[in-house]
Amino acid sequence: MRSPTEQILLTLKTRGAQETLAVAAGLGVSRQAALQTLERLAADGLISHSTERRGVGRPRRLWALTDKAQGRFPDTHAQLTVEMLAAVRAEFGEDGVDRLIARRERDAEAAYVQALEPATTLESRLARLTALRVAEGYMAKWWREDDGSWLLVENHCPICAAALACQGFCRAELTLFRKVLGPGVAIERTDHILAGARRCAYRITAQA
Repeated sequence: MRSPTEQILLTLKTRGAQETLAVAAGLGVSRQAALQTLERLAADGLISHSTERRGVGRPRRLWALTDKAQGRFPDTHAQLTVEMLAAVRAEFGEDGVDRLIARRERDAEAAYVQALEPATTLESRLARLTALRVAEGYMAKWWREDDGSWLLVENHCPICAAALACQGFCRAELTLFRKVLGPGVAIERTDHILAGARRCAYRITAQA
């Protein structure tokens, strides 16, 4: 069972900035109890708050994770990966890095295609793809939008350091999704962690 601290950090990670009352409701505690925990986390440098005014009345306080808190969520072998990329770039140039990414994409595509093979509809393929991403540490979720499209959201990037060092990883990821979800599917990245967003998000639309 997660502690209140862990629950709050996970909530802010997966849902973005939250008001004190929303945090209290999620914990099942009073507003004052939640506020005490939030202020302790703020004192530890793990969260910060901003104020937002909505109409009349007192401004609302919104709590969000700091960069320090983001470090609580693993970036898989970050330093080793960055060092290996630098070594490949030094030895084989940018072309060598591109070949490395292409090889990783081919391997991932083969594994994903096999996992998605039993799925016969776009929605079932998306559900299986999301499960794969969850297992890989992306804190992924999907849902159907009111307009009939789907949204795939990844609240964490376990290879963020590698992606910062080489954005080819992000291009390959989008290409991979397009391949494994099949023809007749449009995929657009609407949020991108490397562009400063809280999450990566993809809008998926079945084309006629």
